[in-house]
Amino acid sequence: MAAESAQTLERGLRLLRLLADGKGGRTPTELSAELSLSRPVVYRLLTTLMSEGFVRRDAEGRVHLGFGMLVLAQAVQPLLRAAAVPTLRRLAEDVGATAHLTVAEGEDGLAVAVVEPSWTDMHVAYREGSRHPLVKGAAGQAILALRQGRDDYFTTEGQLQEGARGVAAPVTGLSWLEASVGVVTFGPLEESTGPRVVAAAAELAAALG
Repeated sequence: MAAESAQTLERGLRLLRLLADGKGGRTPTELSAELSLSRPVVYRLLTTLMSEGFVRRDAEGRVHLGFGMLVLAQAVQPLLRAAAVPTLRRLAEDVGATAHLTVAEGEDGLAVAVVEPSWTDMHVAYREGSRHPLVKGAAGQAILALRQGRDDYFTTEGQLQEGARGVAAPVTGLSWLEASVGVVTFGPLEESTGPRVVAAAAELAAALG
């Protein structure tokens, strides 16, 4: 019974991850094919997940993540912030720029942790909870690259705030998280900033893994 329950849980989690990939809703038949599960098994999973509010079906019968997932997401964000702050603090002090962790929420990026350097005369004030489209800014571009299996860092200028320069790299190796680590500043950035940001992203991935 314990093994059967574990298998059901694993299948349910796989279903939720599939719906969280940003590609929109699926029909039960599509879920069955993509998960390599029979339709009766998928229907049983959906019935349980719908009763808990974790998935919902629209008027056309397509399945989407439900609003119950928001409660879990809100509980995870403080944990993510606590794990990220030590890495971001080291990065901010090392580079002399405001460091941040940005996570994907659909097609938007959400800043869940921000650390400002303590020793600079001027730095960008970047508010936790700030949201922007993933197509704008280095943080969002790094997350989009992650979806394509790439791990390069990205540099942008003036896309989110006039005169601000940003560098960001994806947090790789975590199937449950789409996120990037980055820095933003009004001043010049050294050539070593990109590799430092990549190293910070790898450090955070190891801490969360």
